[in-house]
Amino acid sequence: MSTYTPPLQDSTFVLDQLIGLDQLCQDLNLDEVNSDLAGVVIEEAGKLAADVLAPLNIVGDHNGPKVSDGKVLETAGFADAYQQFVENGWATLTGPEAFGGQALPNVLGTAVNEMWHSANMAFGLCPLLSQGSVEALIAHGSETLQQQYLPHLISGEWTGTMNLTEPNAGSDLAAVAAKAVRDGDHYKISGQKIFITWGDHQMASNIVHLVLARLPDAPAGVKGISLFVVPKFLLDEQGQPGDQNDVCCISLEHKLGIHGSPTCVMSFGDNGGATGYLVGEENKGLNYMFTMMNHARQSVGLQGLSISERAYQQALQYSQERFQGSNPDGSKAAIINHPDVRRMLMAMKSGNEAMRALALSAAADIDRAHHGDAESKKRVEFYTPIVKGWMTELSQELTSLNIQVHGGMGFIEETGAAQHYRDARILPIYEGTTGIQALDLIGRKTLFDKGAALTQLQTDIQATVELLNSAKNTELNALGSKLGKALSKSQAASQWLLENAASDKQLMGNVSVDNLMMMGYLTGGWLIAKSALLADQLSSEENNYGSPFLNAKVATADFFADHYLPRVGQHAETILSGLKSTFAIDIDLL
Repeated sequence: MSTYTPPLQDSTFVLDQLIGLDQLCQDLNLDEVNSDLAGVVIEEAGKLAADVLAPLNIVGDHNGPKVSDGKVLETAGFADAYQQFVENGWATLTGPEAFGGQALPNVLGTAVNEMWHSANMAFGLCPLLSQGSVEALIAHGSETLQQQYLPHLISGEWTGTMNLTEPNAGSDLAAVAAKAVRDGDHYKISGQKIFITWGDHQMASNIVHLVLARLPDAPAGVKGISLFVVPKFLLDEQGQPGDQNDVCCISLEHKLGIHGSPTCVMSFGDNGGATGYLVGEENKGLNYMFTMMNHARQSVGLQGLSISERAYQQALQYSQERFQGSNPDGSKAAIINHPDVRRMLMAMKSGNEAMRALALSAAADIDRAHHGDAESKKRVEFYTPIVKGWMTELSQELTSLNIQVHGGMGFIEETGAAQHYRDARILPIYEGTTGIQALDLIGRKTLFDKGAALTQLQTDIQATVELLNSAKNTELNALGSKLGKALSKSQAASQWLLENAASDKQLMGNVSVDNLMMMGYLTGGWLIAKSALLADQLSSEENNYGSPFLNAKVATADFFADHYLPRVGQHAETILSGLKSTFAIDIDLL
């Protein structure tokens, strides 16, 4: 069974060099926050992740939550781990100071969150959902709701959930049937929600459900949905949990993976109606919920990196311990010396480093956008479907490679390799499937603004290509040539889309996923190449990283360019075909 080692050096490199954390903190007027503080935070988070959360990962996989006497009992050990998480202040990291948070940058919180999810993704989902609830209430909640709920959510004393999906309303939220009826200064909520992650547990003294429901006189479709705070326990006069609300978990889903996290079927209003409080205005709930969903989508993309990093570490460890074949001197050879195993390890390593660069770059742009930078806001909007869609799809490949490195032993549950593969499989599905992310990227984020955000990204990539081409290091020149070739092919495909999408109504849907994957490999390739450029520059200066690490950054980027960047051209060719054969045969022949 593999251990988990937080990727401290690479995370620090990306924050310090690629993101420019010190300058970012100055721009955000965070005078007391800098790279030295970030290094301490990441190191301490790594200790909790490796020493406390990681050992519980397999425990949760084998012994998931159970329902007893109407209560969900979490996996043994999770409550103690959560108490340590809260007592050490990790829940408060990025929350606003006005409600008890530390107000650290989102990008630093993202680097820390990677470690929680690598160590124990089932556990990490609990604070992830709380963070989304905090975002929604900060953006849209009344002052009263903020004062009542934010301090407790930010401290981690209470946890939060997101209640969208219903048995007959999955991605199509226009079909939401849960009802809300006005009752004085509050509402009575009734209905059923499914797939509610951490919908019930005993780790916190209250659970704050954010619930989509429809008023009796609401307009039809998505325009008639409202958002409500529905606490598990109603608050007493002192603002503390009192009587239990009319809400309960009626069953737990039996899942392919993430067995340690309770996925609940929640029932509201079985005994007259659950008390709920309106967030913002009536009939604007979907817009409000997207505040949570956009936060969650980037967080789920980060999970793709996290589980892939854990799988890579396991594959690396196994490849060093498993001996098969002989060295030239007759001694047994570790399989890490086999070319195909080395290829798989490099595919995992380079994929992870590209994803980390993208996840943290997107997180830093969120910080800039919150500070009023309009261009960063556009970049965040463009990045979000790529982070969520491409990174979670790539995680399917990388966690599968872990099993392949293990050979037959990877197919045996006892090695633990299968768990990472199973856990990863939900990632391209929840918080909006890959198809939904792809339509968002090609429609609202590309065609809607006539390619303005896309063009700006392409301009930034071209600037890096020119720097690589002019570098003294011939390895970087070669990298620049490969990145430039990929950029050119993507530009041709994107321009063709912009010119033809309006006249071909099926085109956008046919090629949207290829467009998303094309942009994912291109953006990941750009950022890992940019990292290589920075590493090469540092190698001639005094630095804290050391030559082996910096040389490896260049070599890893080169592997990504050879192994993954050609996929940009492949996806571009598919886009240019229009995939007209998608609807070439009748349904009864499928």
